[in-house]
Amino acid sequence: MIPPDPIQSHTLRDGDVAITVLSIGCVVQHWHVAGVPVTLGYADPDAYRTNPVAMGALCGRVVNRIRNAEFTLDGQNWLLDANADNHHIHGGTNGFGLSHWSLTPIGDRAVTLRLHSPHLDQGYPGAVDAEVRMTLDGHRLSYDMTVRTDRATPINLAQHLYFNLMGAGDILNHSLQLAASRYTPNGPDLMPTGEIADVAGTRHDFRTPHLLAGADPDRIGWDGNLVLDRTDGPQAEVTAPNGLRLRMWTDQRGLQLYTSNTLGPHADPNDSAAHAPFAGLCLEAQNLPGALSHPHFGSILCTPDHPYRQRLSIEIAP
Repeated sequence: MIPPDPIQSHTLRDGDVAITVLSIGCVVQHWHVAGVPVTLGYADPDAYRTNPVAMGALCGRVVNRIRNAEFTLDGQNWLLDANADNHHIHGGTNGFGLSHWSLTPIGDRAVTLRLHSPHLDQGYPGAVDAEVRMTLDGHRLSYDMTVRTDRATPINLAQHLYFNLMGAGDILNHSLQLAASRYTPNGPDLMPTGEIADVAGTRHDFRTPHLLAGADPDRIGWDGNLVLDRTDGPQAEVTAPNGLRLRMWTDQRGLQLYTSNTLGPHADPNDSAAHAPFAGLCLEAQNLPGALSHPHFGSILCTPDHPYRQRLSIEIAP
């Protein structure tokens, strides 16, 4: 049996911030601010080889769900890996978030990760080359993601960090504000219905800050996409009782809000909160989910003439 590729790691440091990045899945294993562990993770890097909840990973080729694990492109039907009942999620069983990337440190404050995904990987057409550069500047971590392909293929990446700014307990005492006046409703199967609806009068209205506990007294949680109103940011802001504040800037149209409603233990956690429902808050910047079924959501096709690019910055500071 061929042994698996060894997992590399590199820790970015600037002032009171330390962020450890792994070569498996572009994972952020640790993120500390002034000694507080602000993201969930696993203590053992090897646990990320099977990572069932995309913990800290970069998901692709297409994050979120693709109905019936298939899509049609230029008259041809493509069958994908069905890893969520009959559907496809987070790029498949061996998608980007579970793949081994090459990792190249760039001093103490940056790292570049690269991945080659061959034609028919997880069922997708086209060979693609992905590159992610992560740079720490003060309290701000920035992602610059690019994907190049030799033929048309869908690409929609998202980081899948689980934030808990308190470093323990749950995130119901966090306050959330989002620059989103619309959202894409889901059906019972968590698939977008194709509608783009107004958040006014719904539980998805975070245009003004809301404490999560107050906005969700029945502990239903959230797992759905909001449509961002602007691309100049910050589009998301989270504050915690300990004074830490998260701000996010993205050039993507959507933001998947997930409050780890069904999170449970997979492996020993790192030094952050124990893994349980509502232990982490995910803010997954991406293009609109369901675009392959609902063309009016906008194209997510990457072509040789139009490479994919996403820029994302996340700042967590006192």
